[in-house]
Amino acid sequence: MNLVFVRHGQSIWNLENKFTGWVDVGLTEKGIEEANIAGKTLIENKFIPEICFTSYLIRAIETSNKLLNQYDETLINEINIQKRWQLNERHYGALQSLNKIETTKKYGESQVHAWRRSYKTKPPFVEKHSKYDPKQDHAYKEVVDELPLGESLEDVVLRVESTLSEIIQLSNNKSVLVVAHGNSIRAMLKIIENISDEAIVEVNIPTGIPLAFNINNDKITKIGYLGDQEIIESLEKEIEQQAKLEKDN
Repeated sequence: MNLVFVRHGQSIWNLENKFTGWVDVGLTEKGIEEANIAGKTLIENKFIPEICFTSYLIRAIETSNKLLNQYDETLINEINIQKRWQLNERHYGALQSLNKIETTKKYGESQVHAWRRSYKTKPPFVEKHSKYDPKQDHAYKEVVDELPLGESLEDVVLRVESTLSEIIQLSNNKSVLVVAHGNSIRAMLKIIENISDEAIVEVNIPTGIPLAFNINNDKITKIGYLGDQEIIESLEKEIEQQAKLEKDN
């Protein structure tokens, strides 16, 4: 295997059941442990990353740091770290920071379900120059691209395309680790596995579990999730239940 995706460990707002998006929140203790275990799992599977891509968000960066710290220090110093804003989580617009249960009570289950799970539905946008406009964030001061004020999953697929092409090209000759987010990884899987618009909404990415592929002359072979299969199945079911609004109430 030469390409591995890892969704960041559990974040504080994952635990608090809030829409997070591009808001920078850190990991919980559980999230840190998930990152540590992910690193140990990759070592057990003899995966040695030469390049590590992360998003601009601290929960992905912190996960990659904890994960890579499981390796020998000499090796860590040789890993090429690349940050790409295109790997950020989906921007949830004006929903960011809102509790999912309270938002469902206010707007109704069907509307919030569409915002969360539909492929093409966009959330209400944040206003330009407001608190959650990325252009107001110092982290993006060097970014010349137009940055979103809210996104559908379809928008995320479009923005990850060029970065994914770079990742796949590098994976032909290098071992590449990508530490990102539920929706940005879902978007890349949609492209890699040619998943339909209808089917992608049912794909859920568990936190902290390495998902491995092999790339050979641009031919992509899925290896699957690495680690204890019972734990993986349990996490997948947990994520699936979180996606069902009726379970939120």
